[in-house]
Amino acid sequence: MKKNYFFLLFIAFFSGNLFSQEESYEDKYLDSLFVISSAFLDNFNHKEAIEHSMELEKDAKKRKNDLYSYRAHTILGYSYNDLNDTIRALKHYNYVLDYAKKLDDPTYLMSAYNNLGNIFSENEKTIQKGIDYYHLNLDLAKEKNIPEQILIARVNIAWTYIDNEDYDNAWIYLSKGLEMEQSFDDAIRFSHLNFLAGRYYMAKNDLNKAKEYFEKSAAVVSQESLVLIGGVVYNEYSKLLFKDGQYKEAYEALEKSKEYNDRIYQTEKLEQIQIASAKFDVGEYQRDLEIARKEQLYKDGLIEKSQERMYVLIIASIILIVIIILVYRINLSRRTLIQELSEKNEELIAAKEEAERLTRQKTKFFSTISHELRTPLYGVIGLTSILMDDESLHKHEEDLRSLKFSADYLLALINDVLQMNKMESNLLDLEPMPFNLNELMRSIVKSFEFTRLQNKNTIHLELCQEAKSNLIGDKVRLSQILMNLVGNAMKFTERGDIWIKTKLTKSSEKTSKIYFEIKDNGSGISKHNQELIFEEFSQLQSSNYNYQGTGLGLPIVKKLLVLFDSEINLISEEGIGSTFSFTIEFENGEATNDLDQNLEKHVSSIDSIISSGEKRILVVDDNRINQVVTKRILEQQQFVVDICDNGVDAVERVRNHGFEMVLMDVNMPGISGLEATKRIREFNKHIPVIALTAMEIDEIREEIYESGLNDIIVKPYDTARFYQVIFKNLPSKILS
Repeated sequence: MKKNYFFLLFIAFFSGNLFSQEESYEDKYLDSLFVISSAFLDNFNHKEAIEHSMELEKDAKKRKNDLYSYRAHTILGYSYNDLNDTIRALKHYNYVLDYAKKLDDPTYLMSAYNNLGNIFSENEKTIQKGIDYYHLNLDLAKEKNIPEQILIARVNIAWTYIDNEDYDNAWIYLSKGLEMEQSFDDAIRFSHLNFLAGRYYMAKNDLNKAKEYFEKSAAVVSQESLVLIGGVVYNEYSKLLFKDGQYKEAYEALEKSKEYNDRIYQTEKLEQIQIASAKFDVGEYQRDLEIARKEQLYKDGLIEKSQERMYVLIIASIILIVIIILVYRINLSRRTLIQELSEKNEELIAAKEEAERLTRQKTKFFSTISHELRTPLYGVIGLTSILMDDESLHKHEEDLRSLKFSADYLLALINDVLQMNKMESNLLDLEPMPFNLNELMRSIVKSFEFTRLQNKNTIHLELCQEAKSNLIGDKVRLSQILMNLVGNAMKFTERGDIWIKTKLTKSSEKTSKIYFEIKDNGSGISKHNQELIFEEFSQLQSSNYNYQGTGLGLPIVKKLLVLFDSEINLISEEGIGSTFSFTIEFENGEATNDLDQNLEKHVSSIDSIISSGEKRILVVDDNRINQVVTKRILEQQQFVVDICDNGVDAVERVRNHGFEMVLMDVNMPGISGLEATKRIREFNKHIPVIALTAMEIDEIREEIYESGLNDIIVKPYDTARFYQVIFKNLPSKILS
């Protein structure tokens, strides 16, 4: 609605002075093209409007006439915008802005700003950009003291805010427009202002005020026969009457709206086309007359020329025919090329769809194979850890350590390959949550204690004390980054030092920017290899056999930092050491008691946590090896463990026996662990049920929690983390 109204203003502005001064024949021809194009557009004949506007743009460009180039692109922009082809409309509106700046006339520039404001304000994703262009129009109108343009800009801004139900901001501009109303004797503006005021008060549920303004607008519409705005005014007025319970009057207003809408394509548009066509015909007649005069002179000259000149004419005709044939063949070849290009585009789309299908299949394959590999690895790692604690097998300790190392290495490879696949498939997103930075750093350092002692290294931890105690960010992804970097330092350093540092570099009320640095004095990295190490599956030689990597750690670090809008920096010299650093900006969280710290205290003193008495846990798993591993690990902490291998049996046991906790495998034959948990929740909503799964939890996390499970343990798991989850979810009465 807005764009039609202001297009009328555009036509009025440019048409008013078409022949106000002496113009050349070429200018009059351009004027004719402009007027006929405008008339076609005003009559919604977009095909003709576009064709004539393109001809106008071509001739104006050829004559280097910026004014008519501006006008041609304006009509093209309006045409494509009416056809909802906003991409082409925006392209032409940008040309309009460029030419307006060249013309150095504030009126043209304000019209360009208004066009861009119209197209951006109609898209909910670019509303603010549209309002910004309206403000450019408003600011320029104020600077040049053009009241009409000031009012237009304010109406547009208010209209946009009302369309998007931001009534408070709309009133700021609408009220100023109403104040200016008395300064203008303009029925169209008066109707628009009162129409918008009616919508504003209807939204504020002040129906009396709304009715007053709608009736003012409707009166002007009827008096002045304002067809374009009439349909909209009566349509909104009917909604108000219906809302006020005046159903008969609402129906009459709706009929009025339909009547105005039916008149849009009638007499006024036809009259404009007739006027423009007449003007175009005059220009065509003058041009034809000039051509005829020149042709007559040419013919008179031919009669007077000799026979030799006649031969020249014949030769020229033959050359012209040859050129026409060549042009025809070129055009035919061009059509063939266009057809081939179309076919290639279809092939490209098919190839793209096939690539997307293969990507989905690859993702599904990695997810499935990771689950199938993790399940037996759970038994291997778990049983190996139990056997390593058996004093009677001390003589096999080295063999068991080698076995566990191989299983851990395979698990790390599976996790890293799956992680890379998810990042390449854009399936990985950050999940912000509150966490304590210093506690996280201490936890990471503690996890490398065994490797540190094995390599006889010293870790120096320098914590950031100035940052907020709690930050908000993806703690899991940050841990992955730091674990990979610290592990890399461990791998290439023996009998050396490793420095881990965090530092607050920038702080505000809402955010904190933290600098992370991991430095070692190990073997260092050559200039040639500093680029290589960030490629997938690339590995440098390390003397530390016990800490061989998969070659995916640093590529994962690099890609994870992209999710944090950060990047990895490396300074290294061979034989001296390496320094990896990066910076991440976190939101500040509220100060709370650190849950992980409390849980760590529980786990570090497990023997004193459990109160006296029998503590029974039900383990539900269809894999017998997994049953044995889980049972033995729990029995090490004096739990009494019951086993069952299917969901139906699990439900009946929980119903008929008393358990402090249930460890539930997610995938089982019969009914799944998720379905079994839902059935348990029907009669017992308080018993903790923990999911045991070898699947990627990102894929099923939401489904797990919706089914009523309290927490998740991923197989194969770290024993300390396993106990941490168990004791975190035990009922408080169990903890002493």
